[in-house]
Amino acid sequence: MHRINNQHMKFLLITLFCLPLLVKAQNKLILVEGESPNLFVSHKVAPKENYYSIGRIYNVSPKEVAPFNNLVLENGLSLGQKLKIPLVASNFLQVGNALEGEVVVPLYHIVKEKESLYKISTHYNKVPIEALKKWNNLKVNGVANGTKLIVGYLKVKKELSPLSNLAKVKPADIETGKVESNVVSKVEAPVKPVVVAKEPVLTSDPVKPLEAVKKTVGVNLPVAEKIKTEPIIAKVVKESVPINQAQKEVGGVKDFKGGLFKSDYDEQVRKGGLTLEKGEAGLFKSNSGWEDGKYYCLHNSSSPGTIIKITSNLTGISVYAKVLDLIPDIKQNSGLLIIISNAAAQELGMGDGKFDCTLNYIK
Repeated sequence: MHRINNQHMKFLLITLFCLPLLVKAQNKLILVEGESPNLFVSHKVAPKENYYSIGRIYNVSPKEVAPFNNLVLENGLSLGQKLKIPLVASNFLQVGNALEGEVVVPLYHIVKEKESLYKISTHYNKVPIEALKKWNNLKVNGVANGTKLIVGYLKVKKELSPLSNLAKVKPADIETGKVESNVVSKVEAPVKPVVVAKEPVLTSDPVKPLEAVKKTVGVNLPVAEKIKTEPIIAKVVKESVPINQAQKEVGGVKDFKGGLFKSDYDEQVRKGGLTLEKGEAGLFKSNSGWEDGKYYCLHNSSSPGTIIKITSNLTGISVYAKVLDLIPDIKQNSGLLIIISNAAAQELGMGDGKFDCTLNYIK
């Protein structure tokens, strides 16, 4: 008993010591560096991180991160290595609103001595001074030395990026304000009304996310920064799951009876042509699924939007996951048949490691 008490006390001391660090990390400001059109934020490589996982954090393709840092994508990264994360059309927002499935995180500039709003505006894509005043709740044009000033917003995927915890609501644009943006999209096309995909899309390739959305909604997308949607943060439509029908509490873990996409899978199966595959599954971390039962996966043999029935060969439990994209072609994914969200793995009764599974889906 004495030994248990000592262990418990050590745990409490460690928790109390780390808590201020966790709070500090959650409240950390993200600073913009560089000068337009080459603006960026800094990132220090943590354990087990690679170009693809970092790309998901900042909603940017690894194929943009590597050359921006004069690095070769195939050479990988080192622990503690400092990276410049470019602010491009996919992840930098100064005018308009985020796409559905995205949230915005404020990006800051620390005001230097004798620095005016006009000079700051010029430094950051000539963002309107009135926009700077509105974002920062300023009543006058003067700004004090050392002020932490919002100069734009980082767009991240709500279900894929841990930075979504820092998200804030972006004030509506001023009617006369326009940003002379130097951010250039890699996809050139005329502006057309579009239907925006409602599911998150991985950013492992600079063009593939757009292609995945095209396949999902069946439309041609315009230039990325010109896509217009309803304000996603102000008007979020959440699909509720009736209690006692699609979920129940089991030992403190929510059981969604396979997940919210089961009915979609049943509808696809009615069309016939069921495919069966067996192999090894891996995991990726996601905020999705824990509270809503929406499970997602990466798979090479099916199209984005396909619902796959995934059965653990060990537990016999099945879940239904929607395909987001292909599996990134990196060493750690070698030999994997599918990669599923950790929430889906939890319902399957599996831990954090790889496991054998059986897949059923319609091609």
